[in-house]
Amino acid sequence: MTSKNIARPLAATALLAALALTGCSAPQAGSAPSSAAGTSAGGESTASASATPSPSGTSGPFGGFTSAAEACSKISEQATGATLLPLSAAQGKTAELEQFKTELAETAERVPDSLKADFANLKEVAVAGVTDQTVFSSGKLQAAMAPVTTWIATNCK
Repeated sequence: MTSKNIARPLAATALLAALALTGCSAPQAGSAPSSAAGTSAGGESTASASATPSPSGTSGPFGGFTSAAEACSKISEQATGATLLPLSAAQGKTAELEQFKTELAETAERVPDSLKADFANLKEVAVAGVTDQTVFSSGKLQAAMAPVTTWIATNCK
C-alpha cells in the first residue's frame, strides 16, 4: 500500500528535521554566522561549484536577514517544513502547499551566500517530492537536507 511506503521515509525525515532543530538556538548577540562551505564527513566539499553570489544583496553574514537569530530561525523553520511538503500534498492541502512553496522560494533567495546552492537544492528536491514520492524513499531528500542541517549546526549555536 502506498501510505505504508510513504510513512517510513516521512517519519525518518521528520526525525531528521527534529534533530536539526534541537541543535539550533539563537546565537549570542554580536556573533555572526561563519562560512559553512566546509567539507562533509567523507571529505567532499559541501559547497556547490555553481554557487554564485546573488545580486539581491544577500551576501552579508546573515544573507537577507537582519540578524543571525532571524536567519537561523527562518532557515530551520523552512528546512523542516520542506521535509513535510509531501504530507501536505497527500492530505490535499493545496492552498497550504502553494503558500509554503512560495515561502520556501522566498527564503531560498534570502539565505546567506554560503548556503544558497544547498538551500536551493533542498527546495528543488522537496518540491519534486510532492509529485514523486521516490524522492523520499530513495534518500534524495535526506541527502539534500544534510548540508542545510550542517550549516544550521555550525552557525546557529
